[in-house]
Amino acid sequence: MKANTLQKDQVDGKQNPRLERRGHGDKLGRKAEAAILALLAHPTMPDAARAAGISETTLWRWLQRDDFQKRYREAQNKVFDGALGALQGATAEAVDCLRRNLSCSRSGVQVQAAKTILDYTLKARQLFDLEIRIAQLEAALKAREEAEKVGGVEVGDDDEGD
Repeated sequence: MKANTLQKDQVDGKQNPRLERRGHGDKLGRKAEAAILALLAHPTMPDAARAAGISETTLWRWLQRDDFQKRYREAQNKVFDGALGALQGATAEAVDCLRRNLSCSRSGVQVQAAKTILDYTLKARQLFDLEIRIAQLEAALKAREEAEKVGGVEVGDDDEGD
C-alpha cells in the first residue's frame, strides 16, 4: 500500500483515515477539510454532513477528535476575525451616526445616542482593563512556575497548614 493512501478506521491506535493522510504530517484529509467548511456554512449537522458528502455519524465522530476540533476552531477563528474586521471598518461610520443623532431635534433620539456612546465607551474601558489584568496574572503565573522549577518548590496551596 502506498504511503499516502487512506487507512481504515482506527486500527491498532492509528489515525482515522478520513481525517489524516498517511505521509502528509498532521494535515487533515480532503473530506475532513470539506466537513469543516460545511460546518461553517450550514446551521445544522445534517446539512453540514450532506454538503460535505459524509454521514452524520462520521461528522459526529470527527467532532469528538482533538485534531479535528483544533482545525475547526482555527477555521472558526478565521471567520470570526474576518467578520470583526468588517465591523471595525464600519465603526467610524457608526460613531458618526451616533454623533449626528446627539444633535437631533428629537430628545429621545439624542438620549439614546448618548446612552449608546457611553455604554460602548464603558465596555471598551472594561475590556482594556481586563486585558491588562490578564496579562499581569499570566506574567505572575509564569514567573512563579519558573521560580518553582529553579527552586524545586512543589506547586500547591501556600496556606495548606493554616
